[in-house]
Amino acid sequence: MRNLLAHSGRNGRRLTAAFVGTIFAQETKAAAKQQWRKVVNQLAPSLPKLAVFMDEAEEDVMAYMHFPATHRMKLHSTNPIERLNGEIKRRTNVVGIFPNEEAVTRLVGAILLEQNDEWAVQRGRYMTLETIAPLSDNTMVRLAATAP
Repeated sequence: MRNLLAHSGRNGRRLTAAFVGTIFAQETKAAAKQQWRKVVNQLAPSLPKLAVFMDEAEEDVMAYMHFPATHRMKLHSTNPIERLNGEIKRRTNVVGIFPNEEAVTRLVGAILLEQNDEWAVQRGRYMTLETIAPLSDNTMVRLAATAP
């Protein structure tokens, strides 16, 4: 959305945000793609560069529609990954200089394991293995989701 608004110009940001918001409000992928086309066609006369940018980005932006509706709200934001990156940065800055590459791997690995455990406990906030398992072709993921 930030990239899109950067291409829309200062005066067109509100209108562009409102138009694009209608895309993400759609229930199905087909409806979202149809709305995407309508928005591009409406914006093309006044903002041709934005229309081209949207044409190029359509598949990337619509990728989240492959997931179930319950996951989409959690996927539309990069806040969880930004929060994780911030925590890694905060914890590695405390150390300052690492003696070797293995030390970095151990610390970052421990942070990632800690975060994984935290996410596993907070069932309502993040996607759980049980809700992701039906989307996976990997039998290990499916078995782990069904294990007691």
